[in-house]
Amino acid sequence: MNRKIVVSIALGAVLLAACAEPATPPVSKPSSTLQSFEDEAAFQRALTNLQQTMKRRRQEAAKEYAMAPPPPPPPSPPPAPMSFAESSAVDAPAQASADAAAAAPESITNVQTLGVDEGDIVKNAGDYLIVLRRGRLFSIRVGGDGLQPVATIDAYAPGSSPNGTWYDEMLVSGRDVIVIGYSYERGGTEIGLFALGDDGGLRHRDTYQLRSGDYYSQRNYASRLIGRQLIFYAPVPVYLNEPESHLPALRHWRPGAQVADFKRILPASRIYDALDPTSDDYSVVLHTVSVCDLGRAELECRATAVLGDRSREFYVAQDAVYVWISSEKGKAGVPSSSVFRMPLDGGAPSALRTSGSPIDQMSFLQRDGYLNVLVGSDYDGHAMWRDDAKTGELALLRVKLDEFGDASASTRAEHYRPLPALIAGYGAMQNRYVGDWLLVGAAPYQHDDRGAASTVLALRYASQRPVQALSLPHAVSRIEALGRDALLVGSSGNDLHFSGIRLGDNAAHAGRFVYPGVAEGDQRTHGFFYRPTADDAGIAGLPILRADERDYSAPGQASVVYLRNRSLHLSRMGQLDARTSPATDDDCQVSCVDWYGNARPIFVGERVFALLGYELVEGRVDADRIQERRRVDFGPGRAAAISK
Repeated sequence: MNRKIVVSIALGAVLLAACAEPATPPVSKPSSTLQSFEDEAAFQRALTNLQQTMKRRRQEAAKEYAMAPPPPPPPSPPPAPMSFAESSAVDAPAQASADAAAAAPESITNVQTLGVDEGDIVKNAGDYLIVLRRGRLFSIRVGGDGLQPVATIDAYAPGSSPNGTWYDEMLVSGRDVIVIGYSYERGGTEIGLFALGDDGGLRHRDTYQLRSGDYYSQRNYASRLIGRQLIFYAPVPVYLNEPESHLPALRHWRPGAQVADFKRILPASRIYDALDPTSDDYSVVLHTVSVCDLGRAELECRATAVLGDRSREFYVAQDAVYVWISSEKGKAGVPSSSVFRMPLDGGAPSALRTSGSPIDQMSFLQRDGYLNVLVGSDYDGHAMWRDDAKTGELALLRVKLDEFGDASASTRAEHYRPLPALIAGYGAMQNRYVGDWLLVGAAPYQHDDRGAASTVLALRYASQRPVQALSLPHAVSRIEALGRDALLVGSSGNDLHFSGIRLGDNAAHAGRFVYPGVAEGDQRTHGFFYRPTADDAGIAGLPILRADERDYSAPGQASVVYLRNRSLHLSRMGQLDARTSPATDDDCQVSCVDWYGNARPIFVGERVFALLGYELVEGRVDADRIQERRRVDFGPGRAAAISK
């Protein structure tokens, strides 16, 4: 859905979050792969045949619609989209990779996979924090004992029109600041490259445009960064009457740039056919993974794509992107979805026919040569706005990577482990892998302030030990890792609950903190951060709003609350609050809705900060208390800054 239309429906979404789980390289690889088109002529013939097939199907459907209604159909058979039989015993508890943890640079972003950075609104770059907000970039010096705004600059190319473009995500690699946006005017992803100077100055370097479909998702992020490699997944709709005008391509933007400047980055020999000839879905999509090299003077991108039905979800591991697609409908008892494994080294994709659909990207975990995915039999939520209530039966798919193959490879009954139904799971599902465990919970619908109770499922995903069901006196809107244990966050009435779950031989309650009269201020993954200070101790930060001021259609300015964790004994250390009113005019020209929120807890070394709109507040930690030390307002026109 175009966000220009969505803005008139709901300004700013309450956004969901999930997890950060280390991943280890796989120990096995697919035994076979999908087949690519031989050349451009073969690809064009396939599109022509597909166009004719769809035209014939539409004509047949129109004839059937015009006929008299048929007799009532017989009763439907029991639903069997997923054969969730008990799988054979596997008892190989996975351990987090110490080597991977040691090699990963310090991050201030709560990422899903260690070593795979995700686009966000704030990043650290040596002595500086870089903030992306409402179409502008800001640099703030925090090196040494500093706290000083330095530079501000538009987050788009000088001389370009930002109209119809949303600048949502930012990444930092060395001295390169990368701004990721989507332009409805130009029909693609914009990649803005900015240089960060030694003095903190910001300078626009280049802008590239990557032709793609709209990437925006309510839960997932558009961009990833591994080393110097930018990674994008984008669904690219194929318009059969003029496919060449929409195939993935890249251009270096300059004033006066023309459509002819786009150069294809996806030859037919890198397009792999996985269309289901029996599908009733009329959507044809190129599921495209683009990898762009930041280490070159001129940005170079290569793409690999799978031709298939519409997408449900994608997940980025350290060496591959997984794309899950579901047909519009499938026959009972027959796999109606597929998952593609697309290697980041440019190797041929492989596939696996599956059943059901994942909840979100956090439903996936590649580890120790296996792919684990939590799936729901009736789940139909994906992309921007979701239908979270239609989950159906739950199961854990666990399959070796070498089971992936060509278009005929399929999961079997023993790959699925059926899970109990969630009690009082009447809203948005949450799921997360923490260490050897998978935790599953649910939250109430938005705006529902009634008292809530919920059941959380806890299971060892690599073992056949029984699933545990834990009862909580609150809903679950967030599942996070606290070291080797877990933190579950959710509301009951107007109170926000934080429940610790110890994950040892069994999962068990181990401490709870209740903060009355507040609600989560940001439900995306990146709204939360945990800094361990010992094996079983640390500090957690989370944006909050006063419950009586909560307005999801026009979110206000959050505070950030900090909790001390000591062996899952949770206590409030204090909070850092904004002073500037969110109604203050900032002369915003573009991206004037905080889709990704506007508040973050930030930990830089031993220092603690809160990003609160245009304010960066530093806290001072004294034992178990935190209070404000100082703050800076870096908003437009409110702080001296240099731009180079």
